Amino acid sequence: MDWTVEARQEFDTMPADAKQLILAARAELITAPDPYFRGIDADLGLPHWITVRPLASTSPGGPHIADLAGGRGWLVFTFIRRHAEPQIIVTDTFWA
Repeated sequence: MDWTVEARQEFDTMPADAKQLILAARAELITAPDPYFRGIDADLGLPHWITVRPLASTSPGGPHIADLAGGRGWLVFTFIRRHAEPQIIVTDTFWA
């Protein structure tokens, strides 16, 4: 998983408990067969505190948002499907 400079700076300024939650969400995303969790009930294996959805309903293959802890925070990411080395890029993080 890669981070944009802005997303990494936002992450670095978060409180420790928020960082732990973001890192736990990261672990879920990088180990998922499809980080976009497409299909009916594809996200059943996710913990109850994380939901993943497209950032824009008109672009289901574009950026996605992982809502954390009932909306207290999120991370926006893009998944690039490559045969040899799939990549997830975090473009935005937030914690309230």
